[in-house]
Amino acid sequence: MPVTLERVTFEHYEPGQAVGIPSPRLSWRFSGSTKDWQQKSYDLRITRDGKTETLHVDSSESVLVPWPSAALRSREQATAEVSVTGVDGETTPWVSAKVEAALLGRDDWSAKVVTGAEQAADEAKTPILLRKHFSVPHDGSARLYITALGLYEAEINGRRVGDHVLAPGWQSYNYRHSFQTFDVSELLRPGENEVTVTVGEGWYAGRLGWAGWKRSIYGSRIGALAQLEVDGAVVAQTDETWEWTTGPLITSELYDGEHVDTAKPPGKWSAVNVIDFPKGALISPQAPPMRRTQELPAVEIITTPAGKTVVDFGQNLVGWMRWNKQVDGSGTVIIRHAEVMEHGELGVRPLRVCKATDTLVLGGETKRHEPKFTFHGFRYAQIDGYPGKVHLDDFTAIVVHTDFERTGTFDSSHELVNKLYSNVCWGMRGNFLSVPTDCPQRDERLGWTGDLEAFAPTASFLYDVSGTLAEWLHDVAFEQLDFGKGVPPVVVPSIFADRAATFSPSFAIWGDVAAITPYDLFRAFGDDKFLSDQYESMTTWLDKGVRRAATGLWDPENFQLGDWLDPKAPPDSPAAGQTNTILTADAFLIHSTRVVARASEQLGKSDAAQRYSADAERLLDVFHREYVTPNSRLMSDSQCAYVLALWFDLAKNAEQASIWADRLETLVRAEGFKVGTGFAGTPLILGALEKHGKLPVAYRMLQEGKCPSWLYPVTMGATTMWERWDSMLPNGDINPGEMTSFNHYAFGSVAAFLHSVIGGLSAIEPGWKHFLVRPQPGGSFTHASVSIRTPYGPASSKWELSEAQDKLKAVVVVPPNTTAQVVLPGLDKVVGSGEWVFEVDWHKDASWPPKALIPPFTQVVGTDPL
Repeated sequence: MPVTLERVTFEHYEPGQAVGIPSPRLSWRFSGSTKDWQQKSYDLRITRDGKTETLHVDSSESVLVPWPSAALRSREQATAEVSVTGVDGETTPWVSAKVEAALLGRDDWSAKVVTGAEQAADEAKTPILLRKHFSVPHDGSARLYITALGLYEAEINGRRVGDHVLAPGWQSYNYRHSFQTFDVSELLRPGENEVTVTVGEGWYAGRLGWAGWKRSIYGSRIGALAQLEVDGAVVAQTDETWEWTTGPLITSELYDGEHVDTAKPPGKWSAVNVIDFPKGALISPQAPPMRRTQELPAVEIITTPAGKTVVDFGQNLVGWMRWNKQVDGSGTVIIRHAEVMEHGELGVRPLRVCKATDTLVLGGETKRHEPKFTFHGFRYAQIDGYPGKVHLDDFTAIVVHTDFERTGTFDSSHELVNKLYSNVCWGMRGNFLSVPTDCPQRDERLGWTGDLEAFAPTASFLYDVSGTLAEWLHDVAFEQLDFGKGVPPVVVPSIFADRAATFSPSFAIWGDVAAITPYDLFRAFGDDKFLSDQYESMTTWLDKGVRRAATGLWDPENFQLGDWLDPKAPPDSPAAGQTNTILTADAFLIHSTRVVARASEQLGKSDAAQRYSADAERLLDVFHREYVTPNSRLMSDSQCAYVLALWFDLAKNAEQASIWADRLETLVRAEGFKVGTGFAGTPLILGALEKHGKLPVAYRMLQEGKCPSWLYPVTMGATTMWERWDSMLPNGDINPGEMTSFNHYAFGSVAAFLHSVIGGLSAIEPGWKHFLVRPQPGGSFTHASVSIRTPYGPASSKWELSEAQDKLKAVVVVPPNTTAQVVLPGLDKVVGSGEWVFEVDWHKDASWPPKALIPPFTQVVGTDPL
C-alpha cells in the first residue's frame, strides 16, 4: 500500500481543539506499507484571511516542525495542507487540517465572573443555574469561550454544548485556569436565544483531602465565565445582566456524591453577583477533556446476606450510573458505590469518610438521568429505596476519564497475563481524570507525584498522554517554584497551600518527578519542549530542593518514604520496608542528576551538562563509600536495593554488576519468586533482571501466583491494579490498613516489561524515529504481540514459536519515515518501513522453570508458575 498521510495535528492538541499557542508546530502521521520509505521533503500550504502561503522544505522531519507563517491571532482560523515527497520521488496526496486560535490574552475577555448568593465556605455548595436571553441578528460562525470557578455544563436553547464532562477539569487554579472553546454555530438561531450554565463546586470549592481535610481551597464562591461570539463579535457574555437560581440539584460533591430532587422546579430567578476574575492565567490546554468513553451493562443483581440489593457491573471503573427507565412514585433512592464486596456485603471501609453516595428523590423525570458533578470508583452499587425489584437493565455504568488516544496494545498466549494487562489499562483510565491521581474512590483522589514518576513510561506507551502530562508538569513547576520553594509538593495540584512546611517535604522519588518525568516524556514523544519548559524545575530540584548532607547525598536526617508499600512493611507503616530509605533516595539522586545532565546536553547547555555529569560521578563515589562493602554487597540486602543499583548503572564495573545481579537472583528465589519491592523497585525489577542476564528469573517472577505477586490479584478476581499487593487477603478480608485502594496504577508499571521484553518494542531514539524490535520469549509463553501508534504511524511486533518450539517466527511492522533494529537469535538487522517476516532457529530453555531456594526443615512449599 502506498504511503499516505493519516492526519495532521498541532502541538499536542487533539484534532479540532482550539490552540493556545500562537505559532503551533505541525506533525503528520503516516500510513502505508511501502518498504524502506523515507521522507525527503515536505510542502505546506497555509490559508488564512483568504490568502495562501506555500513553503517547500527539504527535510525528513515530520514531527513538530515549525509553524511556517506569522503567529496566529486570537480567534483566527487557518487551514494547513501538507504533502510530502519520499526519497523514491513519490509524492503523497495533500491532506488538510484546520487550526483555530483560542482567546490568547487577558484583553480578549470582556466577560465577568458571575455567581449567585454567597454560600458557607465550610459546607457543600448547592449548584447554581445561570441564564441569559439574547438576540442574534443572523447566522454566523459562533464560538462559546467558557470556564468556571468550579465545574460547569452549558446549554444553548435547551441543547447541550459539547461532550465534555467535569469541565474545566482540575489545574493549579492559582497559577493556571483552563477554559474551553466550543463551536456552537449549529445551536444558535436568528432572533431570540437562551444560554444556561449549571455550575457545581468541583475541585475549586469542594472538599479535598483525606479525613475531611478542607473545603473551598481555591475559593468559596462558585461561578461561570462565558463569552459567546458570532463572527468575532460578542453577542452574550457573563455580566450583571444575567440571572441565577437553583434547581433540582441540592448538592453535587466529588467525594460524597450527588443529591437531586427530581420533583423540585427551578426557584425564582434573581440578578447575579459579579465576583473576582480567576487568579490563574487563562489557558487553552493541550490536555484532552474528560468524556464519557464507554458504557457497561450490569452483569448480576446480588442479594446480600443482610438483604441488600447490589448491582454488579463486572468491572471496577470510574464514572457513574445512568438511570435507564422512568421510575414513578415517591420516595428516595440511595445508591452507594464501592469497588469490592467483603464477605457478601458492600466493602465500604476503604472509602474512609468518603460517602460515594448518590441520592435521588423521586417524583420527576428519571429516565436517562446521570449525575453532573461527581464521579465514583466502583464495580458494585448498593440500591436502597428503589420501588420494586431492580433489574439488570435498570442502570448502566458510564465510564469517564481523560479522553486521550489509545496508542499501545499487548496480547499473548498467557491468559492471566493478558488479564493483568487489561487491569493495568483500566487502572490507568480510572486514575486519569484531568490529573493523574493515586486512586479514584476514597477521600483522596490526588495527583501524587511519586506514583506518576513510577508509571509515566508505561502511561506514555498505553495512551497519548503528551498533552495531559505537559499541562500537569506545568502545574508541578508552578507549585514547586512558588509554594514549594524549590521542592515539588507531594500532590499536584497542591491542596495544602496553608501547610507548606508540612506538605512540601523534600522526598526523593516524589520530588524526582521534576527531573525524571520530563525526560521520560521527551523519550516517548520526541519533543524537547518537555525539557525546555521544565528545565528550571528540573535544575531547581537538584540545586535547591534536595536536602543534602555535606557529602552531597541526601541528609540522613531527612525523612524519606523510600520503597513505599514494600510488601513486608506493616499495613499501618508503608514506608517501613526492607530497604534503607536514604539508600533508596541516594540512588534516585544519582539517577536524576544524570538525567538532568542528559537534558542539559540535549538543550545545548554544555556547561550545565558537564557540571551535572561530574556531580553524578562524584556522588557515585560517595554512594560506594557509604553503601557498598569491599566485596560488593549492598548495606541494604534487599531486592529493591539491588534493583536500583543495577537499573541506574551504579556498579563500578561489569564484575560488580554481575555480583549484584547474582545476589538479586538469590533474593528473588529465596522469596519463592514473590515480589519484595514497593513503589521504588517494582517498576524496574523485571527489567533489571533481564538487563543483567536473568531473564528466566524475571519470567518466573511474573508468573508467580502467590501473594505478593502481579498475578495474585488476578486470581482473586481483580479487574484493576491494586494499591497494595494484598489489598484483598486470601480469606476475602479487605487489608486492615486504612490506605487500601483497589484501583491504583503504580504497580501497573510492570506493563513496560510486557511491551519491551515479551513483545519486544522499545524506542532507541526519542519519539520512535529509530526503535528496537527484540522479543525475548520465555516462561510458558508461546506467542505474543505488541503495538504502538508512534508519532510516525503504527509499529508492531508479533512472534510465535513453532509447535515443536524449535523455530521463532516474528512479524515486524515499521512505520514510514522510521527505521528499526531487529534483534533475534542469530540475527541483528536494521530495516526500514513496511512489514517484515523473519524466522530463526529457537532453542527452548531447558532450565525452565527456575527453582525457589527453600530452606531445609521448614514447612515452606515451592509453587509452580501460573
